[in-house]
Amino acid sequence: MLKKISVVALMTAAICSCGSKDQPKTANHKKTDSAKSKDVHTLSNADSVQMQHVNLNIKVDMEQKQISGLATWTIDNTMKVKVLKMDTYDLTIDSVHVDDKPVSFSLDARIQFLGSALRIPIAANSREVKVWYKTGKDARALQWLDPQQTLDKKSPFLYTQSESIYARSWIPCADGPGIRFSYDARVTVPKGLMALMSAENPQERNDSGVYHFKMPTPIPAYLMALAVGDIAFKSIDDRTGVYAEKGMIDKVYYEFQNIGSMVNNAEQLYGPYRWGRYDVLVLPPGFPIGGMENPRLTFCTPTVIAGDRSLVSLIAHELAHSWSGNLVTNATWNDFWLNEGFTDYFERRIMEQMMGKTYSDMLWELGYQDMVTNVKELGVTSKDTWLKLDLEGRDPDDGLTDIPYEKGSHFLKLLEESVGREKFDRFLVKYFDSHAFKTITTEAFLNYLDTTLIKDDSGLRKSLNISAWVYGAGIPVNCPRADSVRFTKVDAERDKFLNDVDPAKLATLDWSTQEWLQFLRKMPPALSALQMKNLDEAFQFSKSTNSEIADLWYIMAVRASYTTAYKAMDAFLSSVGRRKFLEPLYKEMMKTKGGEEMAKGYYNKYRGNYHPLAQESLDRIVLKK
Repeated sequence: MLKKISVVALMTAAICSCGSKDQPKTANHKKTDSAKSKDVHTLSNADSVQMQHVNLNIKVDMEQKQISGLATWTIDNTMKVKVLKMDTYDLTIDSVHVDDKPVSFSLDARIQFLGSALRIPIAANSREVKVWYKTGKDARALQWLDPQQTLDKKSPFLYTQSESIYARSWIPCADGPGIRFSYDARVTVPKGLMALMSAENPQERNDSGVYHFKMPTPIPAYLMALAVGDIAFKSIDDRTGVYAEKGMIDKVYYEFQNIGSMVNNAEQLYGPYRWGRYDVLVLPPGFPIGGMENPRLTFCTPTVIAGDRSLVSLIAHELAHSWSGNLVTNATWNDFWLNEGFTDYFERRIMEQMMGKTYSDMLWELGYQDMVTNVKELGVTSKDTWLKLDLEGRDPDDGLTDIPYEKGSHFLKLLEESVGREKFDRFLVKYFDSHAFKTITTEAFLNYLDTTLIKDDSGLRKSLNISAWVYGAGIPVNCPRADSVRFTKVDAERDKFLNDVDPAKLATLDWSTQEWLQFLRKMPPALSALQMKNLDEAFQFSKSTNSEIADLWYIMAVRASYTTAYKAMDAFLSSVGRRKFLEPLYKEMMKTKGGEEMAKGYYNKYRGNYHPLAQESLDRIVLKK
């Protein structure tokens, strides 16, 4: 998943720490404490009962905004327990059969964030559990869009977002990243619409409205995905293609022409792509994140469709998850960095291979800036800046900061620089191969790192100072930095502008998105109205179709009370649902009394356009709930 929060980095000072007084004292980190690997975010007892396969037979009612049907689980009661426990959230359970016999069941009281445990009596030799159910109005995974909320404005649309623990709001399941199962499904939707899942997918609509899916490879529940709408498909090559609403499909096809090449480049780095096809579905604007790495079918925000292929590193990120995350998965959400830190690193290696080192260096530097800002916001001593998180009793989404992404990827970059790229690449290939289709904890990874890469090199172990990275707060002093050749030139042009050089005379020809972001990020906190006007006239920022640049520009406009940009900002807030952009922009408006009134006005108009997960976080910012 592309990071939820990427706060605008406006400072350059590094926030450093050599670790925390709470970090473990062990030299080799060979910790196997079972408490550290326990998944505190599932109410299931999948550690006692193997939930091997689920067959879904569900109907999607677009008018009632409800999914209903039957989930048939194949289980193996390895520990011979008497009760099977599943995760649910706002599900109505109509009936349950065990081995074709009706049984009494119970739902525990709802626990904040986690939902309710469904308790089903089973026998030692039970093999099949059938659950008839329907979703509720508070299903956190589901966004139901009326026709006017879509691009084409003709048909309704539904999509799911199951990460982190939201699959339980549309499927009764064992909902934890360390719990894998295969699935197949029969999905009935209104005629004229197409259904897609994280599975083998159709490429054309059928006349019946009934679609069949198969995912034979076991995956965790957070990678369960469903989308229903008036969707078109275009093939890119024999194993890649794109889906989108009809009015968007040609733009998407143009933007993602290089996906096939991207898959080939990823394979050259870290081994074969093991999921068959790699397709991308561009969703309507309300999608709350950049992308979601659902196997075989990445869900993607339309904010990457800039018209110039300048934001496709997001696809490189989601593709990289096919190795780090989908292939080798963090065992719990406390180990989230094992998914996202590896994926950020892999993404930048793909982009370096395709675009060159100076390009990937810019990605590294912007990521470093995001990490610095995030550490400042969280607090330089906060345990939330550790790589190994402690999210017990909390929403696992609290861990979706820049830390697992950026601190994790910079730790891997340190490893690469310390042992050499060739040796580190061999290590990663072996890591992916030896842990394929398995889950792993932080402690298990550190053991693997120690025995496979570090071995008996005590000097290397000491120089890495792994505890400071994994169990320490802030940014360790040995954090690597990328070369900034292109950004040095950008900084020089910004200095010229601030010294009253006409912006039209600046050397900005052929700048990439990353260079424009660097140019704007390092501006003084609030420019004058005249400076904003001059920049806008020279570079047309208020008319930008690049969402990364536009969002940063609107934040600057709010600070400077540059009202000329407000009409475009209104359109942006009405049509973008990505939290990465919405949260900092609404936060900026909320800093002043006049801005607070403006924020509440916008939010009152457009809240319904946003995904339930975005609504939750924005309610806290704007409505102070």
